[in-house]
Amino acid sequence: MDLIELITEKRFIGQEFLTWLWFKSDERGGTVLLPVTGEDITLVFEKHMLLEFGEGDSHEKIVCTGLQAELKEARTGLRMGKKLEQARIHMIRGEYEWHMTIKASLMEFRSVRVPKTMDGADEGDSQEAVEGRLLDRIGLLEKVYKTFDELLGQFIKIRISDQWPGEADKLRNWIHHSDR
Repeated sequence: MDLIELITEKRFIGQEFLTWLWFKSDERGGTVLLPVTGEDITLVFEKHMLLEFGEGDSHEKIVCTGLQAELKEARTGLRMGKKLEQARIHMIRGEYEWHMTIKASLMEFRSVRVPKTMDGADEGDSQEAVEGRLLDRIGLLEKVYKTFDELLGQFIKIRISDQWPGEADKLRNWIHHSDR
């Protein structure tokens, strides 16, 4: 099996993770617990989702837009068996906020907006100030990636354990009975 076939075959894992993450966020009103640190973060799915269905010539993509609370079309798509492939997410951890789009099949981050912590006018344009802003930005990107690594680790741990059948039942119940 070559790499492309392997990626295609296993893409469902990222789609399940993104759907599970939406469920976990919705379950606690936009708050998700990070198990390693015991910290609550805010994770809100907002405005834009892409769902996919089928393969090859019968492959469909559906873009759902609307307010966070009004993503009824996306939920209906899940009920019809479509898979969540891409979502725009607003994350707050501590005093920082990020906005990003995540593509599920490859766990690809797109359009990541990191919090602005320093302003060039305030800090100056010296080489040290520019390097400081760059290092700050890298640190904030690293923090968002590590947060999602922790969430993915939590999902995988549940997914391969005896907990999954119960968690999958809760997820199915959420898909089929939310917003009705």
